[in-house]
Amino acid sequence: MAATKTEPEHENSDNYYKTEIKEENQDPGFVYQDHYKHEIKEETQNPDFIDYDHYDIVMKEENEDPGFIDQDHNKGASKEEDQDPDSAELDEYKSGIKDQEHTDQDFIDPDHPTNEPDSSSGPSDQQKRRKGVIKTFTTLQSLKINQHDHTAKKMYSCDQCGKTFSQLGSLKRHQLIHSGQKPYWCDQCGKGFSQLGSLKSHQRIHSGQKPYSCDQCGKAFSQSGSLKSHQRIHSGQKPYSCDQCGKAFLQSGSLKSHQRIHSGQTPYSCDQCGKAFAVLVNLKTHQRIHSGQKPYSCDQCGKAFSQSGSLKSHQRIHSGQKPYSCDQCAKAFSHLGHMKTHQRIHSGEKPYSCDQCGKAFTVLGSLRNHKRIHSGQKPYSCDQCGKAFCHLGSLKTHQLIHSGEKPCSCDQCGKAFSHLRHLKTHQRIHSGQKPFCCNQCGKAFTELGSLKKHQRVHSGEKPYWCDQCGKAFSQLGTRKTHQRIHSGEKLY
Repeated sequence: MAATKTEPEHENSDNYYKTEIKEENQDPGFVYQDHYKHEIKEETQNPDFIDYDHYDIVMKEENEDPGFIDQDHNKGASKEEDQDPDSAELDEYKSGIKDQEHTDQDFIDPDHPTNEPDSSSGPSDQQKRRKGVIKTFTTLQSLKINQHDHTAKKMYSCDQCGKTFSQLGSLKRHQLIHSGQKPYWCDQCGKGFSQLGSLKSHQRIHSGQKPYSCDQCGKAFSQSGSLKSHQRIHSGQKPYSCDQCGKAFLQSGSLKSHQRIHSGQTPYSCDQCGKAFAVLVNLKTHQRIHSGQKPYSCDQCGKAFSQSGSLKSHQRIHSGQKPYSCDQCAKAFSHLGHMKTHQRIHSGEKPYSCDQCGKAFTVLGSLRNHKRIHSGQKPYSCDQCGKAFCHLGSLKTHQLIHSGEKPCSCDQCGKAFSHLRHLKTHQRIHSGQKPFCCNQCGKAFTELGSLKKHQRVHSGEKPYWCDQCGKAFSQLGTRKTHQRIHSGEKLY
């Protein structure tokens, strides 16, 4: 009697189990919930757990924040670390039951991990060979998780942005981005993160750990994504290209920043002056103007800078390095910007023009100085005599009068000058060089000013007038001599 009662229960249980297996096979988006709960439990209990769905979320964070550093952990490796051997054997057992029901073959021994998975559950060997890389795993469960990411139906969608996911856990982790919730905190600096993997990557900053190294140059990185980006320098690969101008980039974040040039979008604005920027790092650099922060200092002279690039350029003064050379005249420069400005001499390009008189300039700074002629602005004043100047260089030259300093000396006769241009003019006496020629009579001069005075002989121009009698003169010195007649001054 008892045996009769047990038999139907066993039969019903077996039918119920087969029904669940059948439903799982019919629904391509099915995710084994017990396994999901088991992994969530592992995440909370095991401090070394690394979320294998972390890659998708971090890429989303990178796209939203151009200043964010790619947290791309090795997806396959993370899954292998998370794998519980007991869970793997259980899943292999279930896989054997499914194969038995669909193919009517002999039962597959779950204790033999060498059984190959159904080829329909992932890419074929031909597809893998076509890509040139066959990804391998240490456990069958890791392989199945990877295949699930590629083939599973994405049945879970975010109600805020519409992004879809194949697993409920991935959706929940994604929704932390919208909620702003950051449940993972660094115990050293208190910084919060929405993903456990992001926290673990951040903690390497404090520990100094750099487990990922380049096999070509040996440079080490704390994040696998940073290593992958670095390796593109060696390969020359630029997989991200602009669909408007075709320019290619090493990183997706660089492409997104570039695309704002076309759209004109400047989403990052300074909370002190309101100036807006297309790139987050440019905003952070700008904010140092307000704070006065200069975190980069020269180890030779101690001079500090707000940008690392400015420090590197400055250090070339000490080293004498000039890595940028003109391809037309071979002149070398320590700064790339200086070389580009120089090349406009050869091309004749003058991209900066005055909106009042139309005069064009090769350098933006020259245009700004020129505009002060129209505005009458003289922002640079001498702290000793109060005289004001349009240009900073003019003020510095003037201040040499007060100090008596003559830093420029002739290497042939030793004569000293307060201005470099005066020294260069003087050196033409020794060399006999006369680079300024009159285009009417051919007479040559060592100074430009002397040529301009001479040209007034041909033009008849007399720009200097006596304010007492109105007589005009072609040279300033001649007018001064004339004015002594009215003043009665006798110098000699």
